Amino acid sequence: MKTLIQKIHVEEQYSFACRTYRTPTFETAWHRHPECELIVITEGNGTALIGDYIGDYKQGDVFFLGSDLPHWFRKSKQDAVGSAIVVHFLKDFWGTGFLALPEMHVIAGLLKNDSTGIQLIGNLAAEIDLMIRKIENTDGLERIQLLLNCMDRIGSSEEHKVITMAFDTIAGREENIVIEAIIDYSFKNFLNPISLEEVASSTNMSVSAFCRFFKKNIKKSYFDFIKELRIGHACKLLRDTDRPILDICYNSGYNSWAHFSKQFKVVTKASPLKYRKQFRTG
Repeated sequence: MKTLIQKIHVEEQYSFACRTYRTPTFETAWHRHPECELIVITEGNGTALIGDYIGDYKQGDVFFLGSDLPHWFRKSKQDAVGSAIVVHFLKDFWGTGFLALPEMHVIAGLLKNDSTGIQLIGNLAAEIDLMIRKIENTDGLERIQLLLNCMDRIGSSEEHKVITMAFDTIAGREENIVIEAIIDYSFKNFLNPISLEEVASSTNMSVSAFCRFFKKNIKKSYFDFIKELRIGHACKLLRDTDRPILDICYNSGYNSWAHFSKQFKVVTKASPLKYRKQFRTG
C-alpha cells in the first residue's frame, strides 16, 4: 500500500515539478504531500476524493489543492486508463519575501489556507488547462511566469468553487492503510446493503472504534460517506443515461423511493427530475 506522504521529485534544473502521470503512475491511492497541486485531467473519469469532498472527475476538469490536503482520484474502472498533467510546488518556493510583495497579494491570499480544495469551472478551467500544458513544455523563467499567471488568474476569478476547506488530518502510515482499505471496501459494496458491523469487522475494529476512527480521519460519518457515493452514482446515471428515475433509484443502493428522493435533495439541493433537466439544459 502507498504511504500517506507522497514524495514529489523535482528535476535539478527546475524549482517545481510538472509532469504527466498516466496509468500506472496515475494510480496513487489516498495520499497527501506538502506541495500545492494544480491538476488537469487529460484522460479517464472516476471519483475524486479530496478531503471530505466526494464527486465525479472527467477529462478537462481542473483542480487546485492546497498543501497537505489528502486526495485520491479513483478511476471508474480498474482496467481503464487515467492520465493527468500535475504541477506540484511548495507555496514558498519563490521565497516568503516575494509573496509579501504588494503585487502578490492575490496569490498570497490563495496560498494562505492549507488543506483547501478548489475546482475550476467555465472559461477559467479551459484557460488554466492550456497554461498547465504550456508549463509542462516550457523551460526557464517563462515556466515560473506561467505558474504565477495561473495562480493570479485563479485567485482573481470567481469561476471556481471551494469543495473542501481546512481539512486537517494527523493520519500516518498505519492509519492510511486502514483508510485505503475502508474506501476500497466501500467502493466495492456501496450499491449493496452495508452494516457498520460488516465494515468494522473488515478493519478488525469494534463498531464504536470504527465510527470514531472514520469520523476523525474523513470528517463525516460512515453512512454520510456511503450516501454521497450512492447519490454520486445516481447523478452519473441521470446525466449519462435515459433510464427511468425509479430504476436509477433501485440501481443506486436504495430500496425506497422516498428515502432516495430525500437523500438526493440533501446532497444535490434538487430533486432527481430537476437535476436531470438542469444538466440537459446546460
